[in-house]
Amino acid sequence: MPEQVDQLIHAEWIIPVVPENLVYTNHTLVVNRGRIAAILPTEQVASQYQSTQETNLPGHALIPGLINTHTHAAMALLRGLADDMPLMTWLNEHIWPAEAKWVSEEFIHDGSQMAIAEMLLGGTTCFNDMYFFPDITGRVANSAGIRAVLGLIAIDFPSAWASDGDDYLHKGLQVHDQFRTNPIIHTAFAPHAPYSVGNGILERIRILADELEIPIHMHVHETHDEIVQGLQHHDTRPLARLNELELLSPALAAVHMTHLEGDEIELFAASGGHVVHCPESNLKLASGFCPVAELMEAGINVALGTDGAASNNDLDMFSEMRSAALLAKGVANNASTLPAAKALSMATINGARALGLQQETGSLEPGKSADIVAVDLNRINTLPTYHPISQLVYAAGREQVTHVWVAGRPVVSAGSLTTLDTQQLLARTDEWRERIFASDVDS
Repeated sequence: MPEQVDQLIHAEWIIPVVPENLVYTNHTLVVNRGRIAAILPTEQVASQYQSTQETNLPGHALIPGLINTHTHAAMALLRGLADDMPLMTWLNEHIWPAEAKWVSEEFIHDGSQMAIAEMLLGGTTCFNDMYFFPDITGRVANSAGIRAVLGLIAIDFPSAWASDGDDYLHKGLQVHDQFRTNPIIHTAFAPHAPYSVGNGILERIRILADELEIPIHMHVHETHDEIVQGLQHHDTRPLARLNELELLSPALAAVHMTHLEGDEIELFAASGGHVVHCPESNLKLASGFCPVAELMEAGINVALGTDGAASNNDLDMFSEMRSAALLAKGVANNASTLPAAKALSMATINGARALGLQQETGSLEPGKSADIVAVDLNRINTLPTYHPISQLVYAAGREQVTHVWVAGRPVVSAGSLTTLDTQQLLARTDEWRERIFASDVDS
């Protein structure tokens, strides 16, 4: 008698990511109680499993849900507000003033909804966030059904969220307690950057992260200016300072890492820390080039993120995979550097490892959460399909995502959101545009 299960998803290709570069042809993914129960040839399914929910996806590839390992989700409302300028000018003259005026619970709610809608439609099932009012982002993410790691932000200046370092940590711990039993909402400490967080707070974060066993998510060595500031104010480069504070460890997800010397790569590799590469944001802000090939050769786990939509200007992980692969080849002057399968791993299992979620998500393996994305490769721009993984990375676009499941729950079906009201989102975002743009023009 066949076993009754919740869902059977039949696809032309299933790409589990672990093992890397493996492709199953004409297989079925079996889902039960929100988890992957099995992957087997479609011709064998009927004799072993049956379900009232069957999805047939000819011409589609099933991949693990993409993991956007660095975002500032609510900044989707600041997309395109200030472009074509270096990071510190962009921050000091436009973004920080806009945030001081507009950031509120309402702003975070609406901005997070917009970002989550964009990410889900593009096949992202998990994002690692760093922004104010993480409790609001957590509620929105939970309602929308997307997996999220909420950054418990800390920064030396006051904001609408918190008044000082102690307040940031106090409120962050409250957010952690609020979501600590939630199966899809997780937390990580998120000190903003070495130049914006003092030693005292960083030391406390290290102790608390060890006690709570959660990651630390931080911008590190993003720009040359950051290095100069570190030398001026601390007489050392930022990475060396973090090492002195004992923050370099397997718990650290260091974002950007574009300005590194050889001994710093060796130091970081020995620490077991992770790097989050944001190629398109780094290119747009001219922040520098992350030496991805050298990091990987040193054994460092490198994940992939978009950064915020205000500096990218999208949350498109398909585009990010392609950019990461092409940029790495150009920087290394080697066409075999960062092949397609490696880029897909960066966008999936490597992100899960950086967030400590590799036992839960990041690959299509029995026992893991059913975080699944279906991509239609039967399109003009991805035909003929000789190698599905190469087509996904070098030719496919996020508009080819047709179905998305998180923990077995359908959140995108036939290209449409199932948990968010698109028309309401568009209307709210247009209201924000009018308010913010008028203010920016007046200033």
